[in-house]
Amino acid sequence: MRSGLVNGLTGYNEATASVVPDVSIVVPVHDEVESLPYLLEAIASTLTATDLSYEIICVDDGSSDGSAQYLKEQAQIRTDLKAVILRRNYGQTAAMSAGFNYALGKAIVTIDADLQNDPADIPMLLAKLEEGYDLVSGWRKNRQDAALKRLLPSKIANWIIRRVTSVNVHDYGCSLKAYRAELVADMNLYGELHRFLPALAYIEGARITELPVRHHARRFGRSKYGLSRTFRVLMDLLTIYFMKKFLTRPMHVFGLLGLISMITGGAIGIYLTFIKIAFQVDIGNRPLLILAVLLLVTGVQLFCFGLLAELLMRTYHESQGRPIYRVREIVAKSIK
Repeated sequence: MRSGLVNGLTGYNEATASVVPDVSIVVPVHDEVESLPYLLEAIASTLTATDLSYEIICVDDGSSDGSAQYLKEQAQIRTDLKAVILRRNYGQTAAMSAGFNYALGKAIVTIDADLQNDPADIPMLLAKLEEGYDLVSGWRKNRQDAALKRLLPSKIANWIIRRVTSVNVHDYGCSLKAYRAELVADMNLYGELHRFLPALAYIEGARITELPVRHHARRFGRSKYGLSRTFRVLMDLLTIYFMKKFLTRPMHVFGLLGLISMITGGAIGIYLTFIKIAFQVDIGNRPLLILAVLLLVTGVQLFCFGLLAELLMRTYHESQGRPIYRVREIVAKSIK
Protein backbone atom coordinates (compact mmCIF):
# COMPACT_ATOMS: atom_id res chain seq x y z
CA MET A 1 0.00 0.00 0.00
CA ARG A 2 2.75 2.43 0.87
CA SER A 3 4.53 2.05 -2.48
CA GLY A 4 1.38 3.17 -4.26
CA LEU A 5 1.07 6.19 -2.02
CA VAL A 6 4.63 7.42 -2.26
CA ASN A 7 4.54 7.60 -6.05
CA GLY A 8 2.27 10.62 -5.72
CA LEU A 9 4.86 12.64 -3.80
CA THR A 10 6.54 15.51 -5.62
CA GLY A 11 10.19 14.68 -6.18
CA TYR A 12 9.84 11.16 -4.75
CA ASN A 13 11.29 8.25 -6.70
CA GLU A 14 11.89 4.51 -6.44
CA ALA A 15 15.52 4.99 -5.43
CA THR A 16 14.58 6.89 -2.29
CA ALA A 17 11.74 4.46 -1.62
CA SER A 18 14.22 1.58 -1.35
CA VAL A 19 16.02 3.28 1.56
CA VAL A 20 14.47 2.37 4.92
CA PRO A 21 15.36 4.98 7.55
CA ASP A 22 15.60 4.13 11.22
CA VAL A 23 12.97 6.70 12.13
CA SER A 24 10.31 8.78 10.41
CA ILE A 25 9.29 12.08 12.02
CA VAL A 26 5.66 12.88 11.19
CA VAL A 27 4.66 16.54 11.60
CA PRO A 28 1.03 17.63 10.99
CA VAL A 29 1.10 21.28 9.91
CA HIS A 30 -1.68 23.85 9.85
CA ASP A 31 -0.76 27.54 9.60
CA GLU A 32 2.65 27.27 11.26
CA VAL A 33 4.90 28.96 8.67
CA GLU A 34 6.78 30.97 11.32
CA SER A 35 7.61 27.89 13.40
CA LEU A 36 8.65 25.57 10.58
CA PRO A 37 12.24 26.82 9.99
CA TYR A 38 13.08 26.45 13.68
CA LEU A 39 11.35 23.07 13.94
CA LEU A 40 13.07 21.53 10.91
CA GLU A 41 16.45 22.75 12.09
CA ALA A 42 15.87 21.43 15.62
CA ILE A 43 14.79 17.99 14.38
CA ALA A 44 17.72 17.75 11.96
CA SER A 45 20.32 18.85 14.51
CA THR A 46 18.96 16.45 17.14
CA LEU A 47 18.92 13.36 14.90
CA THR A 48 22.15 14.19 13.08
CA ALA A 49 23.90 13.97 16.45
CA THR A 50 22.76 10.34 16.74
CA ASP A 51 23.65 7.29 14.65
CA LEU A 52 20.09 7.05 13.33
CA SER A 53 19.05 7.61 9.74
CA TYR A 54 15.86 9.62 9.53
CA GLU A 55 13.27 11.32 7.37
CA ILE A 56 10.94 14.21 8.17
CA ILE A 57 7.41 14.03 6.78
CA CYS A 58 5.52 17.31 7.06
CA VAL A 59 1.83 17.01 6.19
CA ASP A 60 0.27 20.37 5.37
CA ASP A 61 -3.39 20.24 6.37
CA GLY A 62 -4.86 23.01 4.24
CA SER A 63 -2.73 25.90 5.55
CA SER A 64 -3.50 29.40 4.29
CA ASP A 65 -0.44 31.25 5.66
CA GLY A 66 2.23 30.03 3.25
CA SER A 67 3.20 26.86 5.13
CA ALA A 68 2.54 24.65 2.10
CA GLN A 69 4.69 26.78 -0.20
CA TYR A 70 7.53 26.86 2.32
CA LEU A 71 7.45 23.10 2.70
CA LYS A 72 7.45 22.54 -1.05
CA GLU A 73 10.47 24.81 -1.44
CA GLN A 74 12.36 23.10 1.37
CA ALA A 75 11.51 19.63 0.06
CA GLN A 76 13.24 20.51 -3.23
CA ILE A 77 16.54 21.34 -1.54
CA ARG A 78 16.58 19.04 1.52
CA THR A 79 17.14 15.31 1.25
CA ASP A 80 15.63 14.58 4.67
CA LEU A 81 12.25 16.21 4.05
CA LYS A 82 9.07 15.02 2.35
CA ALA A 83 6.24 17.50 1.94
CA VAL A 84 2.77 15.98 1.76
CA ILE A 85 0.27 18.68 0.79
CA LEU A 86 -3.37 17.83 1.41
CA ARG A 87 -6.02 19.38 -0.85
CA ARG A 88 -7.86 21.05 2.01
CA ASN A 89 -8.10 21.10 5.81
CA TYR A 90 -9.14 17.58 6.85
CA GLY A 91 -8.16 17.77 10.53
CA GLN A 92 -5.25 16.47 12.56
CA THR A 93 -6.34 12.84 12.47
CA ALA A 94 -6.31 12.80 8.66
CA ALA A 95 -2.95 14.61 8.59
CA MET A 96 -1.40 12.08 10.96
CA SER A 97 -2.88 9.19 8.99
CA ALA A 98 -1.34 10.59 5.80
CA GLY A 99 2.01 10.91 7.55
CA PHE A 100 1.81 7.31 8.74
CA ASN A 101 0.99 6.10 5.24
CA TYR A 102 3.99 7.84 3.69
CA ALA A 103 6.42 6.97 6.49
CA LEU A 104 9.04 4.35 5.67
CA GLY A 105 10.94 4.27 8.97
CA LYS A 106 11.25 1.32 11.33
CA ALA A 107 10.01 3.65 14.06
CA ILE A 108 7.67 6.62 13.73
CA VAL A 109 7.65 9.72 15.92
CA THR A 110 4.85 12.30 15.82
CA ILE A 111 5.41 15.88 16.93
CA ASP A 112 3.44 19.13 16.70
CA ALA A 113 4.67 21.92 14.45
CA ASP A 114 4.11 24.73 16.97
CA LEU A 115 7.46 24.28 18.82
CA GLN A 116 5.74 23.49 22.11
CA ASN A 117 7.09 19.94 21.91
CA ASP A 118 10.87 19.75 22.07
CA PRO A 119 12.61 17.71 19.32
CA ALA A 120 15.50 17.16 21.75
CA ASP A 121 13.27 14.61 23.53
CA ILE A 122 13.00 12.37 20.45
CA PRO A 123 16.15 10.25 21.16
CA MET A 124 14.88 9.61 24.69
CA LEU A 125 11.57 8.26 23.37
CA LEU A 126 13.33 6.09 20.79
CA ALA A 127 15.67 4.67 23.44
CA LYS A 128 12.65 3.73 25.57
CA LEU A 129 11.03 2.13 22.52
CA GLU A 130 14.09 -0.11 22.17
CA GLU A 131 13.41 -1.54 25.63
CA GLY A 132 10.59 -3.59 24.11
CA TYR A 133 7.68 -1.16 24.06
CA ASP A 134 5.46 -0.62 21.03
CA LEU A 135 4.39 2.92 21.92
CA VAL A 136 6.07 5.54 24.10
CA SER A 137 3.83 8.50 24.87
CA GLY A 138 5.09 11.90 25.94
CA TRP A 139 3.78 13.39 29.19
CA ARG A 140 3.81 17.17 29.40
CA LYS A 141 4.27 17.13 33.15
CA ASN A 142 4.89 20.89 33.36
CA ARG A 143 2.62 22.32 30.69
CA GLN A 144 3.07 25.92 29.62
CA ASP A 145 -0.58 26.65 28.79
CA ALA A 146 -3.40 28.74 30.20
CA ALA A 147 -4.65 27.17 33.44
CA LEU A 148 -8.41 27.57 33.00
CA LYS A 149 -8.73 27.35 29.23
CA ARG A 150 -6.34 24.47 28.56
CA LEU A 151 -4.93 22.81 31.68
CA LEU A 152 -8.10 22.19 33.70
CA PRO A 153 -10.19 20.79 30.80
CA SER A 154 -7.22 18.65 29.77
CA LYS A 155 -6.79 17.15 33.25
CA ILE A 156 -10.50 16.34 33.46
CA ALA A 157 -10.54 14.83 29.97
CA ASN A 158 -7.44 12.72 30.62
CA TRP A 159 -8.92 11.41 33.88
CA ILE A 160 -12.16 10.40 32.12
CA ILE A 161 -10.28 8.74 29.25
CA ARG A 162 -8.08 6.78 31.65
CA ARG A 163 -11.13 5.50 33.52
CA VAL A 164 -13.03 4.51 30.38
CA THR A 165 -10.16 2.95 28.41
CA SER A 166 -8.16 1.46 31.34
CA VAL A 167 -4.99 2.72 29.62
CA ASN A 168 -3.01 4.57 32.28
CA VAL A 169 -1.56 7.43 30.23
CA HIS A 170 -1.53 10.83 31.91
CA ASP A 171 -1.45 12.99 28.78
CA TYR A 172 -3.46 11.72 25.82
CA GLY A 173 -3.25 15.14 24.17
CA CYS A 174 0.54 15.18 23.85
CA SER A 175 1.44 14.73 20.18
CA LEU A 176 5.03 13.73 20.93
CA LYS A 177 4.89 9.94 20.72
CA ALA A 178 7.10 7.17 19.35
CA TYR A 179 5.67 4.05 17.68
CA ARG A 180 6.95 0.87 16.14
CA ALA A 181 6.08 0.93 12.43
CA GLU A 182 4.28 -2.43 12.57
CA LEU A 183 1.94 -1.07 15.26
CA VAL A 184 1.00 1.95 13.16
CA ALA A 185 0.31 -0.34 10.19
CA ASP A 186 -2.36 -2.13 12.24
CA MET A 187 -4.24 1.05 13.23
CA ASN A 188 -6.76 2.76 10.97
CA LEU A 189 -7.63 6.34 11.91
CA TYR A 190 -11.00 7.94 11.26
CA GLY A 191 -12.87 10.98 12.54
CA GLU A 192 -10.78 12.61 15.27
CA LEU A 193 -9.31 9.51 16.88
CA HIS A 194 -5.72 10.84 16.98
CA ARG A 195 -6.35 11.81 20.63
CA PHE A 196 -6.91 8.14 21.50
CA LEU A 197 -3.90 6.55 19.82
CA PRO A 198 -2.71 4.88 23.07
CA ALA A 199 -6.18 3.35 23.51
CA LEU A 200 -6.24 2.19 19.87
CA ALA A 201 -2.77 0.73 20.34
CA TYR A 202 -3.97 -1.07 23.48
CA ILE A 203 -6.78 -2.65 21.44
CA GLU A 204 -4.08 -3.96 19.09
CA GLY A 205 -2.24 -5.52 22.04
CA ALA A 206 0.59 -2.98 22.22
CA ARG A 207 2.98 -2.52 25.13
CA ILE A 208 2.62 1.11 26.18
CA THR A 209 4.56 3.39 28.48
CA GLU A 210 5.07 7.13 28.91
CA LEU A 211 7.92 9.49 29.68
CA PRO A 212 7.89 13.08 30.96
CA VAL A 213 8.86 15.46 28.16
CA ARG A 214 9.56 19.16 27.99
CA HIS A 215 6.86 21.62 27.01
CA HIS A 216 7.37 25.20 25.88
CA ALA A 217 5.08 28.19 25.66
CA ARG A 218 3.83 28.93 22.16
CA ARG A 219 6.16 31.36 20.35
CA PHE A 220 4.18 32.03 17.18
CA GLY A 221 0.52 32.15 16.19
CA ARG A 222 -2.29 30.90 18.37
CA SER A 223 -3.62 27.55 19.49
CA LYS A 224 -5.99 25.66 17.19
CA TYR A 225 -7.73 24.01 20.13
CA GLY A 226 -10.47 25.23 22.45
CA LEU A 227 -13.37 24.13 24.62
CA SER A 228 -15.50 23.57 21.50
CA ARG A 229 -13.88 20.17 20.96
CA THR A 230 -15.22 18.75 24.27
CA PHE A 231 -18.35 17.24 22.70
CA ARG A 232 -16.34 15.62 19.88
CA VAL A 233 -13.93 14.12 22.40
CA LEU A 234 -16.80 12.57 24.37
CA MET A 235 -18.37 11.07 21.24
CA ASP A 236 -15.03 9.64 20.11
CA LEU A 237 -14.51 8.24 23.60
CA LEU A 238 -17.76 6.27 23.31
CA THR A 239 -16.49 4.87 20.00
CA ILE A 240 -13.21 3.82 21.59
CA TYR A 241 -15.00 2.19 24.52
CA PHE A 242 -17.21 0.16 22.20
CA MET A 243 -14.20 -0.88 20.07
CA LYS A 244 -12.25 -1.90 23.16
CA LYS A 245 -15.06 -3.99 24.64
CA PHE A 246 -17.08 -5.33 21.72
CA LEU A 247 -15.17 -4.88 18.43
CA THR A 248 -15.21 -8.61 17.60
CA ARG A 249 -18.38 -9.50 19.53
CA PRO A 250 -21.03 -6.77 19.10
CA MET A 251 -23.83 -9.29 19.67
CA HIS A 252 -22.74 -9.46 23.31
CA VAL A 253 -23.82 -5.89 23.96
CA PHE A 254 -26.82 -5.64 21.63
CA GLY A 255 -28.00 -9.15 22.50
CA LEU A 256 -27.75 -8.52 26.25
CA LEU A 257 -29.69 -5.25 25.99
CA GLY A 258 -32.26 -6.91 23.74
CA LEU A 259 -32.66 -9.82 26.15
CA ILE A 260 -33.17 -7.49 29.12
CA SER A 261 -35.71 -5.48 27.16
CA MET A 262 -37.69 -8.54 26.04
CA ILE A 263 -37.66 -10.17 29.50
CA THR A 264 -38.90 -6.94 31.09
CA GLY A 265 -41.58 -6.48 28.43
CA GLY A 266 -42.62 -10.12 28.68
CA ALA A 267 -42.87 -9.91 32.48
CA ILE A 268 -45.09 -6.83 32.26
CA GLY A 269 -47.22 -8.58 29.61
CA ILE A 270 -47.66 -11.66 31.82
CA TYR A 271 -48.66 -9.46 34.76
CA LEU A 272 -51.26 -7.60 32.69
CA THR A 273 -52.62 -10.86 31.29
CA PHE A 274 -52.94 -12.29 34.82
CA ILE A 275 -54.90 -9.35 36.23
CA LYS A 276 -57.07 -9.29 33.11
CA ILE A 277 -58.04 -12.96 33.46
CA ALA A 278 -58.07 -13.24 37.25
CA PHE A 279 -59.67 -9.95 38.19
CA GLN A 280 -61.36 -8.88 34.94
CA VAL A 281 -59.47 -5.57 35.05
CA ASP A 282 -59.52 -3.41 31.93
CA ILE A 283 -55.90 -3.10 30.71
CA GLY A 284 -56.54 -1.47 27.33
CA ASN A 285 -55.90 2.06 28.58
CA ARG A 286 -53.00 1.25 30.90
CA PRO A 287 -49.61 2.84 30.14
CA LEU A 288 -48.01 -0.46 31.22
CA LEU A 289 -49.47 -2.15 28.14
CA ILE A 290 -47.80 0.39 25.84
CA LEU A 291 -44.54 -0.01 27.77
CA ALA A 292 -44.68 -3.81 27.45
CA VAL A 293 -45.19 -3.63 23.68
CA LEU A 294 -42.44 -1.02 23.34
CA LEU A 295 -39.95 -3.11 25.31
CA LEU A 296 -40.72 -6.24 23.28
CA VAL A 297 -40.32 -4.42 19.97
CA THR A 298 -37.14 -2.71 21.17
CA GLY A 299 -35.70 -6.06 22.27
CA VAL A 300 -36.30 -7.58 18.83
CA GLN A 301 -34.71 -4.54 17.17
CA LEU A 302 -31.63 -4.75 19.39
CA PHE A 303 -31.22 -8.42 18.50
CA CYS A 304 -31.42 -7.48 14.82
CA PHE A 305 -28.82 -4.72 15.34
CA GLY A 306 -26.55 -7.26 17.00
CA LEU A 307 -26.87 -9.71 14.09
CA LEU A 308 -26.17 -6.95 11.55
CA ALA A 309 -23.17 -5.76 13.56
CA GLU A 310 -21.81 -9.33 13.67
CA LEU A 311 -22.10 -9.56 9.88
CA LEU A 312 -20.38 -6.17 9.48
CA MET A 313 -17.51 -7.21 11.75
CA ARG A 314 -17.01 -10.39 9.75
CA THR A 315 -17.05 -8.43 6.52
CA TYR A 316 -14.58 -5.92 7.98
CA HIS A 317 -12.06 -8.55 9.03
CA GLU A 318 -12.47 -10.97 6.11
CA SER A 319 -12.52 -8.40 3.30
CA GLN A 320 -9.27 -6.84 4.49
CA GLY A 321 -7.66 -10.09 5.52
CA ARG A 322 -7.34 -8.72 9.06
CA PRO A 323 -7.07 -11.47 11.70
CA ILE A 324 -8.83 -10.98 15.03
CA TYR A 325 -5.48 -11.49 16.81
CA ARG A 326 -2.00 -9.93 16.71
CA VAL A 327 1.18 -12.01 16.92
CA ARG A 328 4.05 -10.41 18.84
CA GLU A 329 6.67 -13.05 17.99
CA ILE A 330 7.07 -16.69 17.05
CA VAL A 331 9.65 -18.81 18.85
CA ALA A 332 10.55 -22.23 17.50
CA LYS A 333 13.56 -24.47 17.47
CA SER A 334 14.90 -25.01 13.96
CA ILE A 335 14.89 -28.59 12.75
CA LYS A 336 17.65 -29.48 10.28
